[in-house]
Amino acid sequence: MPQKFIERFKKIDYLISIRGTGTPAQFATKLEISESMLYEYLKVLRDQGAPIAYDNDRQTYYYEKKGGFKFSFEEKP
Repeated sequence: MPQKFIERFKKIDYLISIRGTGTPAQFATKLEISESMLYEYLKVLRDQGAPIAYDNDRQTYYYEKKGGFKFSFEEKP
């Protein structure tokens, strides 16, 4: 997977965790992708168990539970 995809997932995770995404259009602009591509990224994260929701009042995505993604190698004992 090219590094830019990993960096994009990290940015998505960060913006969701701080509730700083804005509307889907604003979020896509922040990521320099289309809205349809944004929805594909969100689907991938949701398929991996991310409890992503959208707050209509604040106009931002957020995690319904505390947590986030860690994109690194984990050594097992």
